Amino acid sequence: MTRFQHTAQPDWDWWGRLWPAPGETLRALGIREGTTVAEVGCGNGYFALPAARIVDPGTVYALDIDQSLLDELADLAALQEIENIESLCCDARELTRQLPEPVDCVVIANTFHGVSDQTGLVRAAFDALAPDGRLVLVNWHDEPSEQTTVAGQPRGPPGDLRMSPAETESAVVEAAGFTLSEHVELPPYHYALVFER
Repeated sequence: MTRFQHTAQPDWDWWGRLWPAPGETLRALGIREGTTVAEVGCGNGYFALPAARIVDPGTVYALDIDQSLLDELADLAALQEIENIESLCCDARELTRQLPEPVDCVVIANTFHGVSDQTGLVRAAFDALAPDGRLVLVNWHDEPSEQTTVAGQPRGPPGDLRMSPAETESAVVEAAGFTLSEHVELPPYHYALVFER
């Protein structure tokens, strides 16, 4: 398994500058109590941990190919007494084989730009969802990295990997027939598209 391009785990300090209230962001994207969520490329849990608090007693399935990041996530969850996260060390394109149940929502944050087989990933997400399930994609806006700075430094993927909302919608709809239900702006540099199965 190889990591998707330009999707390394960011430093929590600058991550927090972009997403000072990740729980509020997740709620704005429709994450609710009692739902089951699969986060693809969860890293060490910047979104998985607040998601688990929101969905409790639902479950968050946290997927990543880096076991060391999942170990960090487990340590943080234990410190915060969060018990409804299940970590899965696997390739995201194996969603349907790895998840023990269909989920209500698949979240892919800041990784879709680096996926070489976007069609395969979208189809896997579609198959992993329960009826009426949702796919949430969070992407960097297609601006030059010189314009997306954090703490005075350019951040985010190279410009040639960034996708406009229209490009992202087209890639998802063509791959699996999802229906776009919502476009959410996430200042300063991101947007999210919410699709229904």
